[in-house]
Amino acid sequence: MLKWLITLVVVVLVLGLLGPLLGRFGLGRLPGDLQAQHRGNKYYFPLATSVVFSLVIMLVLWMT
Repeated sequence: MLKWLITLVVVVLVLGLLGPLLGRFGLGRLPGDLQAQHRGNKYYFPLATSVVFSLVIMLVLWMT
């Protein structure tokens, strides 16, 4: 159980660091991704991108 949790944290960290690079390919700007600005701060909630990544990961795990 702990290995899955560590793997999940590493994957989320890598995806977070690769966010600007993935934005060049259109990921992170899908319909359903929310952006909000409040008092000069920008908040970003990638809901649709998370669903796409979840489906891809589920498909990969299903095929193995």
